[in-house]
Amino acid sequence: MIPLKLAEIAKITGGRLNDAADPEAVVDGFVEFDSRKIAPGGLFVALPGKRVDGHDFAAAAVEKGAAGVLAARDVDAPAVVVPKAQPREGDNSDLAANDPDGSAAGVVAAMSKLASHVAHHLTSHGGLSIVGITGSAGKTSTKDLVASVLSAGGETVAPPGSFNNEIGHPYTVLRCTPTTRFLVAEMSARGIGHIAHLATIAPPSFGVVLNVGTAHIGEFGSKENIARAKGELVEALPTAADGGVAILNADDPLVSAMAQRTRARIVRFSASGQRVDYYATDISLDDVTRASFTLHSPGNAPQRVELSVFGAHQVSNALAAAAVGIESGIDAATVARSLSEARGVSGNRMDVQTRSDGVTVINDAYNANPDSMRAGIAALGFTASGRPGARSIAVLGEMAELGGDSVAAHSELGHDLARYRVTHLVAVGENEAMEALALSAREQGIKVDVAPDVEAAAAVVANILATPPAGEEGWYEREDKDVVLVKASNALGLWAVADRLLSGHSMKGVHSDGDGER
Repeated sequence: MIPLKLAEIAKITGGRLNDAADPEAVVDGFVEFDSRKIAPGGLFVALPGKRVDGHDFAAAAVEKGAAGVLAARDVDAPAVVVPKAQPREGDNSDLAANDPDGSAAGVVAAMSKLASHVAHHLTSHGGLSIVGITGSAGKTSTKDLVASVLSAGGETVAPPGSFNNEIGHPYTVLRCTPTTRFLVAEMSARGIGHIAHLATIAPPSFGVVLNVGTAHIGEFGSKENIARAKGELVEALPTAADGGVAILNADDPLVSAMAQRTRARIVRFSASGQRVDYYATDISLDDVTRASFTLHSPGNAPQRVELSVFGAHQVSNALAAAAVGIESGIDAATVARSLSEARGVSGNRMDVQTRSDGVTVINDAYNANPDSMRAGIAALGFTASGRPGARSIAVLGEMAELGGDSVAAHSELGHDLARYRVTHLVAVGENEAMEALALSAREQGIKVDVAPDVEAAAAVVANILATPPAGEEGWYEREDKDVVLVKASNALGLWAVADRLLSGHSMKGVHSDGDGER
């Protein structure tokens, strides 16, 4: 964060200093919600939650060196006390669900005002460039790729994991300092107006829209409403004359049409071979679905990119990242090299590891919607296809927030499993949607096990892996064996199945963190 006195923070946030606060005390460290992570000079945000209330840890945070506390009530430590916020009608956020008196909303609103002040100061006086990224799928992976590319051009701040909502977004903005050159802001929405609000906190000059899918369709009601929400990002951009750049996926008609909703300069990318501003040719996949392709960009010689992240869908994400980098002034060769060296830093996303016994585990359990499910199933099928006799095992949990389309969407996954010749399905959870998936998969001739929870699923998969295929002599001597995909919406915690499958095994060959062989 930029250095600010407690008195200045009180003025920015509309709060008041309590009796313990020194108006001249300077906050020159990072903002933190966790008192255990606070560093000297930092600002502790006392956020009330479902299980614990940050106000109870205010004194502990100051003892660790916090210069002050941002709070919704008086605490036994130097603090800026901010007003509580009135609940918003129809607010479906996790924050609202556990905030009966508006204390948490008040703290977050104050933090957002502080983040907005910092962002405007740094863009006006520090040369900060802000990149906003949205889409129904692929936001976090693209954010990681963009951050890797922009880091070649200067100090870059990007959210850890998927800090992309009304809490994580201002938290990320407040990681910026006077030396930060780029801020990469991942923006999600659970309703109309959410992205527009996030864009007021840190106004982007670059806006990347990846796709319009069916994630959260239960909350939005239609893909057209999702497109309306995602397009708020390009509507927030400055004009082309003022440096606004809208980077749109030409392969998605709903995204491409957003060009009519902005006065920014339009840049398009395509992974399907369309000859737009940024496009890929000569795409190939290795045996664990890492893509290589030739990058074409305006006015530059073609560049070969060999991605170290997994999945064919990453080509589109990489093109979006390339567009951000080159449009920001980084040369094409450096962008291609940065993309090739990029590693996924956000956990449980296309994390591919091969055990020493030859079993490959694809952990993509952070989130799930129909589009990302299809991408994960495709990666599973492709990886197994290069291993004669190998079984492909999909461990799938429910895709949340699909509303009335949920049963049909889960049933359709059975056809995707068959299309990519997946041999086994372990359906985790006992509800109507998962029953539809299991039934559809059985109708496609896929072997199906139903597990009520994570523990049972891990045991089922371990048993499959321990049993050699019938008639397969010499199975245990083979170098490459079965492939397992683990995927579901994050709330299910299905990543624990991947952890159990990898626990106690040494790894070989391929690691998502880049330590293995290419």
